[in-house]
Amino acid sequence: MIGGHPVEALLRPPAELTAGAVSVLCGAAAALGPEYVMMTPDVGYGTAAALGAVGCWWFARGLRIVRYQRNLRRRRRFSMRAERIPVSADRLYLGRGFRWGERHTQRLHDCRKTRFRRFVEPGRLARWAHGCAADRGRGGLAPVGRLLAADLPGNPFRAPPPVGGLSWLHGVETREENVELPLADRSGHTLVLGTTQVGKTRMLEVAATQDIRRGEAVVVFDPKGDADLLRAVRDACAAADRAGDFVLFHLGYPEISSRYNGVGQFHRVTEVATRVSGQVSGEGQSAVFREFVWRFVNVVARAVTALGQRPDYRTILRHVTNIDELCLSYAESYFADRPDVLGAVAAIERRRDRPPRHMAGRSPRLVAFEQAMLEKGLGDEVLDGLRSAMRYEKTYFDKLVASLLPLLEKLTTGKAGELLSPDYLDMDDARPVWDWRRVVNQKLVVYVGLDALSDAPVAAAVGNSMFADLVSYAGERYKHGDAHGLFDGLEAPRHPIVVHMDEFNELMGDEFIPLLNKGGAAGVQVTAYTQTFSDIQAKTGDASKARQVSGNFNSLVMFRVKDVDTAALLTDQLPSVNVVELTQIAGYTDSSDPSTDVDFSSRHEDRITSSKATMLEPHDVTRLPKGEAFALLEGGVLWKVRLPLPAGGRRDPSAAFAELTDDMERRYRPGTSWWAAADPAEAAGG
Repeated sequence: MIGGHPVEALLRPPAELTAGAVSVLCGAAAALGPEYVMMTPDVGYGTAAALGAVGCWWFARGLRIVRYQRNLRRRRRFSMRAERIPVSADRLYLGRGFRWGERHTQRLHDCRKTRFRRFVEPGRLARWAHGCAADRGRGGLAPVGRLLAADLPGNPFRAPPPVGGLSWLHGVETREENVELPLADRSGHTLVLGTTQVGKTRMLEVAATQDIRRGEAVVVFDPKGDADLLRAVRDACAAADRAGDFVLFHLGYPEISSRYNGVGQFHRVTEVATRVSGQVSGEGQSAVFREFVWRFVNVVARAVTALGQRPDYRTILRHVTNIDELCLSYAESYFADRPDVLGAVAAIERRRDRPPRHMAGRSPRLVAFEQAMLEKGLGDEVLDGLRSAMRYEKTYFDKLVASLLPLLEKLTTGKAGELLSPDYLDMDDARPVWDWRRVVNQKLVVYVGLDALSDAPVAAAVGNSMFADLVSYAGERYKHGDAHGLFDGLEAPRHPIVVHMDEFNELMGDEFIPLLNKGGAAGVQVTAYTQTFSDIQAKTGDASKARQVSGNFNSLVMFRVKDVDTAALLTDQLPSVNVVELTQIAGYTDSSDPSTDVDFSSRHEDRITSSKATMLEPHDVTRLPKGEAFALLEGGVLWKVRLPLPAGGRRDPSAAFAELTDDMERRYRPGTSWWAAADPAEAAGG
């Protein structure tokens, strides 16, 4: 609304410039020749000053129209070096933009109308020059067109960056400000949606760079393997003097990767069984087998721990497939200080009696232990559990663990098994071993590359095991804080655990929902990136569970999507606003009365009507340019934001690291980055 008028009317010729020019010319005439307009010099000068002020006022209004229409047609460039990304102690910088309101919905409504297209789209000359710049122009004038579209700041015919979409979605506002998310809101988690190559990974880079420079514990999950993302994380660590905090875990490069034991750290031994069985299907009849898997893995974990060993996936697999070895080792250790029992076992072993049916085919020493324990009533809970597992027939036992063995095979096969089941006693292996407690207490920066393009099932299994371990640690941290296990009286301030999950739908399992539900209270801040809501639904297999996942994100950032249902996740949360429609009505009426001099009468009126409309339509989200997004922040406030493109070269002092990222680009890169055409020397453009 301008001057109390309900219609802005910005899509029209700038008539104010004509009024301003007339005022200035009249003022010049009064100043230069007051006698020609019958004025004294003093009056002429005063009149010239007044007309000049009026002319400037009209010019300002006219230029506002010109700037607005130019803003609709152009695509403003915005790039920034990583070291120039602003870092705040209480806010996360997302980019430049503005708060979307009713006025912008009105302007967008006007831009959609066909009669205003000439004001919101480039003119014929500009389109011809852009076509020549893209090698679509032919003929002798094509070089002239390419010259007109030269990529120079201030050139009105400058070729736009290849980002697609509608420029007027951001052009409806000429004034921008920094768009920031309060760090206090990040504990409610953030969901980022957008189709392929529209800016999700760039947003991850911008956010992770700030988190690293802020000194937080940062974990980046990258299922596919993005070399630019790995470079950005490593460069941010180097720029923040945290190069020693960087930890690389990559299934595709096990020879240089760090190692991780997903079941090696626990507060209660039952957590081992929970993490392993949680990845076994619990649907339908599988629920019974899942409970058996939990019990059996728990028996194995208790026995291994009692023997003074650290459980890992290879150890569990070895004992699941051969429980006799574990049972015999535990019995030897348990009765090591009981010579009477060991003597009885040796005597039974020498007699070579026929073993019971359930012990047929087992080693004589184990059979002797079983008979001695039965005769004397010896043993403890762990031995009783191991003995009960041996009583199952082989075929029946194989059916019960059939759902467990494929999972353990995925986690222990090949070189990846060395990463997930590290040998702590191998002094020749220099690859570090990390766990979540160490990541948090030392504020490490962990890049997790899961090589999902090469082996998606293994990537999902490893990702789920990490999530299960993180949920377990979050529960312990919530109850005991970061000082648990340290010296008494030592207080460790709780700091956030920032987790960025690119393509998180590929890693999502039953462990992910508890991470969202309960992780925030323990300081876990999840930012999840994926393409569509359908990806979440397909992974969960249930629409209600997919809604449960999306409902756990308090903040939503949506880039261009091609799925209308995904766009509706944003637009359905927006209120309705009033949209004004200006209708021009004109007509005339003939007069048939011969007694009057009036032959006809005419009328002209402007009718203003108001109607309810959604603040945004789903098809607006589907036509966003690359690098631009709508964001629901701070309890449902809608912002329109554009991300800064990367500017400047990459720093990479490590030759081995450069070789790794170059190889990742060859193996994983699906295509050219959409920001590749950005001016590398331009820090911010308009």
